[in-house]
Amino acid sequence: MDWTPVTDWLLQHGTRILIILLAGLVLWWMTKRFVPRLIRRTLTRTMEGETEEAIQKRKDTLRPIFLGAASIIIIIIVLFMILAELDISIAPVLAGFGIAGIAVGFGAQYLIRDLIAGFFILLENQYRVGDVARVADIAGLVEEVHLRKTVLRDLDGIVHHVPNGEIRVASNFTRKFSRVNLNISVAYGEDLDHAIQVINRVGREMAAEEYWGEAVLKPPEVLRVDNLGDSGIDIKILGDTKPIRQWEVMGELRKRIKKAFDEEGIEIPWPHTKVYFGEALKQEVVEEAPRREVSRKKKRVEVLPPEKEEEEGEGDV
Repeated sequence: MDWTPVTDWLLQHGTRILIILLAGLVLWWMTKRFVPRLIRRTLTRTMEGETEEAIQKRKDTLRPIFLGAASIIIIIIVLFMILAELDISIAPVLAGFGIAGIAVGFGAQYLIRDLIAGFFILLENQYRVGDVARVADIAGLVEEVHLRKTVLRDLDGIVHHVPNGEIRVASNFTRKFSRVNLNISVAYGEDLDHAIQVINRVGREMAAEEYWGEAVLKPPEVLRVDNLGDSGIDIKILGDTKPIRQWEVMGELRKRIKKAFDEEGIEIPWPHTKVYFGEALKQEVVEEAPRREVSRKKKRVEVLPPEKEEEEGEGDV
């Protein structure tokens, strides 16, 4: 068997195909190396005034999107160049892709809706990887953001895959800063001014410490008397923290306020319920019975026979 045609083809076309593949790999390596740097520089310039953590979140969100798009483009270019090298006409392939695209477009309306929604989520920077957000009534830590879906992990560790087209309202709990927002109840018999002074003092002391001072942007303090409840008086406390640190700060603040209230003798109320077993009610019924009997006797009317009624009537005349 003569292998000369095969070796000639490999020398002529195989070498070119190999060069195309190597060029594609080099292009992918350069893209993977330089695209993150380009994203970083662009974000540093456009997000001036944002914290380093916010810039890093935005970078972690955009990097897989741009790298994924670049990889698809590189694969398509390499594939078309190899087809051209094999003397396969690209025009019918493109026409076939066009027809397939029309058919897929009719059957993948929801997919297109998800992609468009995902594009605007990324463009408007609604939330990023590492944020805590509520999307489609599901709250959790944002682990991945794609053009088609958003991946969240809630506090129970459950991973939720939410199609971007299903998102009507997106709530971001960790954009630029987070807020301490909690109510503390005190008993009705306590001095409110004293309780408020104790709460404000605890907030200032906490913000003055090295560890908590790094997390707290504005010390927690009393905003107002929020409610006169059934068992106690609710006092609202507000303060600002760095993103995603509010729950940690609120937990420590509750613990310190409880300890300070115990030291100051301030009572934290709990629901009270009075239970009557009915003894007093029975006694009242027993005392009331003779009275009702006397009343009935007074109201009793004597009924006379007809003969006596006529005699009494003639005597009156």
